Amino acid sequence: MPRRIAVVTVARSDYGHLTPLLAELRAASDVELLLIVGGAHLDPRFGLTGRGVEGFSAALARRRPDVVVVLGDRLEMLAAAMAALPLAIPVAHVHGGEVTEGSIDEQVRHALTKLAHLHFVAAASYAERVRRMGEEDWRVYEVGAPGLDRFRVVRPVSRADLARRLGVALDSPVAIVTFHPETLAPDDVAMQADELMAALKSLDGTIVASCPGADAGYATIVERLQALVASRPGTALVESLGDDAYAALLREADVMIGNSSSGLIETPSFALPTVNVGLRQAGRLRARNVIDVEHGRDAILAGVARALEPAFRRGLAGLVNPYGDGHAAPRIARVLREMGLGPRLLRKKFADRT
Repeated sequence: MPRRIAVVTVARSDYGHLTPLLAELRAASDVELLLIVGGAHLDPRFGLTGRGVEGFSAALARRRPDVVVVLGDRLEMLAAAMAALPLAIPVAHVHGGEVTEGSIDEQVRHALTKLAHLHFVAAASYAERVRRMGEEDWRVYEVGAPGLDRFRVVRPVSRADLARRLGVALDSPVAIVTFHPETLAPDDVAMQADELMAALKSLDGTIVASCPGADAGYATIVERLQALVASRPGTALVESLGDDAYAALLREADVMIGNSSSGLIETPSFALPTVNVGLRQAGRLRARNVIDVEHGRDAILAGVARALEPAFRRGLAGLVNPYGDGHAAPRIARVLREMGLGPRLLRKKFADRT
């Protein structure tokens, strides 16, 4: 019988990272792949990218997968893992062990670690952190970040074609902007967005901004971005680009600005200077292309000026991405296909560290 593997997706932020793994599992003759869709995918404001399910518990009880795969740190992922627990379905967690001190995702991610039976982490330091949380060595696999895999296979998009898709001329310097609410400081979202917009208005060149994730404070940031588009020529606001266009934008851009995990995980593969604003990604592993700044407009502009210095970009030659080599998905798929199921996997022991 093929092994039945359920993969949970709740937002575009996790789906992009999961697509390489989904492709690997779908191509495997010994796997029956189930995709369980929930969260922001079901909200028209965020693209309506999937069909509704009665709930994770009902879906898992009905299909009885052999293992459930969850990624990252969204609250909806926590619900999926909790639904699997009383059904004695093992949970595999991707991207555990990381730290993001400026958001509630921090607590959710570590809660998922304790609910999960298998851990696919992006770097050695994250593997060690998961082990220090009491997870047994044999459960932890250092595989890299699966989202990087998609950049090996996407078709190339020219700068001219990218400009047509965006509806804006890509006059240099080109800045990618993605800014999410710091969910541990909800009262500061408006101020932080205003400071960022003030800095962006002062920049020359082209700005391509993407909408934030579905967190509290989302609407405030979107309103500020829409006002920026209306008042600043050469600014585009997009809901989603798709893997091929996003890879092209990372290749063609001169700087990324904001607080997206993409600025830490994906930009090193393109040696793209990144200005990381605020505390949302505090504690996360970063390469030398990342410039950390505070929320004030002057600090942001100073960070951008440094990022755009030719010497800074030249200094990124040969940069190695600390999140892996772009071959994470086949490593994960191999373990999911071959790992023994049964009491040993389900019966977790706390591994004390001396």
